[in-house]
Amino acid sequence: MEFVVISLLNGLSFGTVLFLLTIGLSLTLGLMGIVNLTHGALFMVGGYIGWTVAVQLGLNYWLAVLLGGIVAGLLGLCIEQGFLRNLYRLMNEQVMVTVGFVYVLSNLSLWVWGGIARSPFSAPALSGSLPIFGFQYPIHRITTIGIGVILAIGLWWLQEKTRIGAIVRAGMDDKQTISGLGVNIGRITYLVFFFATLMVGIAGVIGAQMLGVNLAMGWDILLLALIVLVVGGVGSIQGSLAGAIVIGLIDAFGRALFPQLAMFLMFLVMIVILLVKPTGLLGKEV
Repeated sequence: MEFVVISLLNGLSFGTVLFLLTIGLSLTLGLMGIVNLTHGALFMVGGYIGWTVAVQLGLNYWLAVLLGGIVAGLLGLCIEQGFLRNLYRLMNEQVMVTVGFVYVLSNLSLWVWGGIARSPFSAPALSGSLPIFGFQYPIHRITTIGIGVILAIGLWWLQEKTRIGAIVRAGMDDKQTISGLGVNIGRITYLVFFFATLMVGIAGVIGAQMLGVNLAMGWDILLLALIVLVVGGVGSIQGSLAGAIVIGLIDAFGRALFPQLAMFLMFLVMIVILLVKPTGLLGKEV
């Protein structure tokens, strides 16, 4: 019983990080047709910012989350406005440009923070553990799950119940018609891009408590984000959440039961879903 509950909670907490990482990737690809491979590097930058503010400077953890998100969001917006705005739907060019920025951000991080990996940390406000079913479980992981639930509900409400959400959904289906109705779709797209990269930075700070931070993590976490994107589907908050939970649980139970096969199981699930439903669990055509 303890093994099942711990693995379930580990999977949900890691799935929350994957959800925050992937939701932006899903929305920018669905609305703007941009494959933003800098997501992993921005996750890394957010993690370094969070570690610096919360650990090195000893400041408030929630301030670290906010600053990590804002820095990643502004970097992402600069990349979009300066380089990607003229590359919509040009997948090959997007891949080349965004891969280049992965190396740029990695080398800037090496210059600022050095090459030494930072260990996972717990903010003082989230240190300790709580009793669950007779055993102790870290408070920071429980908080992460809570953050995921709140953000998932908030993002669903924003997408399904507000005018901005309606514009974003309509823009994914028919951008030309929306523009013809007088909606400034260009403004909406760069706001979505900023929001997407903001969420990546927040995910980086939260994820640093579980994974630590290092210069190679951008590529590793990007691979997982792409798997979640394929499993859940493009352009759907619900799909990103479903895909993140599935991959998070597979990772947790796989590492506990079959450590050497954990990554293989993720790819196996992805392949099966592609064969059965090529658009993902809850995705849309792009």
